[in-house]
Amino acid sequence: MIEYENLGKLNQPFFEEYKIRFEETLLSGWYVLGKGVEAFEKDYAQFIGSKHCIGLANGLDALSLALRCFDFPGGSEVIVPSNTYIATILSIVQNGLTPVLVEPDIHTYNIDPVKIEEKITAKTRAIMVVHLYGKCCEIDTILSIAKKHDLRVIEDCAQSHGAKFKGKISGSFGEFGAHSFYPTKNLGALGDAGAATTDDDLLADKLRTLRNYGSRVKYNNEYIGYNSRLDEMQAVFLHAKLASLDKITDHKRSLAKIYFDNLKEDFIKPVQHHDYFDVYHIFNIRHPKRDKLREFLLQHNIKTEIHYPIAPNKQKAMFGILEGAYPISEEIHATTLSLPVSFYHTSNDIFRVIEVANKF
Repeated sequence: MIEYENLGKLNQPFFEEYKIRFEETLLSGWYVLGKGVEAFEKDYAQFIGSKHCIGLANGLDALSLALRCFDFPGGSEVIVPSNTYIATILSIVQNGLTPVLVEPDIHTYNIDPVKIEEKITAKTRAIMVVHLYGKCCEIDTILSIAKKHDLRVIEDCAQSHGAKFKGKISGSFGEFGAHSFYPTKNLGALGDAGAATTDDDLLADKLRTLRNYGSRVKYNNEYIGYNSRLDEMQAVFLHAKLASLDKITDHKRSLAKIYFDNLKEDFIKPVQHHDYFDVYHIFNIRHPKRDKLREFLLQHNIKTEIHYPIAPNKQKAMFGILEGAYPISEEIHATTLSLPVSFYHTSNDIFRVIEVANKF
């Protein structure tokens, strides 16, 4: 069986270093916002090319607290892609703001910059872009639109660790980059973990305060804050893996190249362009008979995933919040299929997937 993902196998190369870091942290007796978090924040900020990294409990909190820093009036509108994972939209709704959906480009699956301006109103305050599947958005055009309309830009980088657009890394473009380190990510922890990156000193200070009950000084609370601190143990695991992130990216890109070179043209493959350095958190294809293709692969002992089977506007929780038709998003959700592309997969695994898929 070729599994879609196996977190034990994925993390096995790091086990020995994890054991060392675990024992050091255990013996230190400091388990919340200690030296481990500080060291990871410093090196991850350097990796992104940002002045600040603020470790948080998870990726959703990174999005939600980033928005919270701006204190937008209730009901303010935030533009967001219509095909994103639900967490992006939840962060907007949970802040008392209104998500405004913009359709993606059918080729890149990222928000279509051409469609953004028609959705901007007097209530619009921000654009929340999502670098989906490990490919950056066409971010330079989006930044120009934001500047023209005096909007904040928040990047959802949950799937794009190390991805670049025109040589610059995701998470370094907007006022905030929000990062998830969920275990399946290219840079994954051994549990929930997240972070936000920014170049703005004041925003960084506010976010650090918000994550810790709204307190800079113990027992003194300046804001209505949250408990959303990157766990010390997860921070040391992430720090250990960060040194190998480029290696992880290179491996996943090499597996993606095998798919590109050998999968039949019957399948719609991810678009490639020299402006984009893609990291393939997910290698998705599209096919009109997606469900039958998935079943066929499973019959031949190949597991796949669907990211994502239900469009946000079709989710029960969003009824009355997300209205209107989004045919491009729904087309993507109905036809997309994620093929195995883990750090632990071998080239032989990928050739086997291709061999079977090409017989469909």
